[in-house]
Amino acid sequence: HLSAQKIHVLCFNIHHANPPSDKESIINLDSIAQIIKYTNADLVGLQEIDVNLGRSYNEDQAKKLAELTGMHYIFSKGIDLDKGEYGTAILSKHPIEHVEKHLLPSPVESEQRSLSIVEVRINNKKILFANTHLDLKDKNKIAQAKFITSRFKNEKRPIILVGDLNSEPTDPAIKELGTLFTKTTIQKGFTFPQDKPSTEIDYIMVNTASHPNFSNHRVLDEKYASDHRPLYVEID
Repeated sequence: HLSAQKIHVLCFNIHHANPPSDKESIINLDSIAQIIKYTNADLVGLQEIDVNLGRSYNEDQAKKLAELTGMHYIFSKGIDLDKGEYGTAILSKHPIEHVEKHLLPSPVESEQRSLSIVEVRINNKKILFANTHLDLKDKNKIAQAKFITSRFKNEKRPIILVGDLNSEPTDPAIKELGTLFTKTTIQKGFTFPQDKPSTEIDYIMVNTASHPNFSNHRVLDEKYASDHRPLYVEID
């Protein structure tokens, strides 16, 4: 009897590693790296990543976090900002075999958002890991969720989708994703704001067709590093 492979997954909006309680000038990538290492995550979806921005000392935060954690990585740009870039990142313990990046639709004028997808092999099984940060505006969120479900609707491989979806569980965008994905459920899965979390907007989901089992789902009790708390789950 082979036990199913447990995959440790972390989703974290890191607020460009600027602890919200501190002055804006403080950037603490080490604390983000410590959290990632503490969870022993195989796959990490990060949002609000700076690359070469003055406010975060012109550092490539995706590359730096990969170095600090000893993981493979990709960066997915949402927008050009000042002289740098701003977007999302994926970290993986396993080599990244294939990368896809999509710019998401915005029917209403807003900040450009992206969806990035990597293929990794875990125990010789190919898995897709996708990361996104959806818009704040309802019309855009729904269009972006539809884009994601249409990209994955014929996908045969297991898909793990994570992100800051800027939506509550009952919102239309989450219902749209729910046509294809099962989300981890937890009593009070609140991740925002960090000091007294009162809203659930960060998610880890798996395509229902993969029959996922979730365990050890928790919001980490981490108040310092970001304005969001990290979300962690183990998936069979």
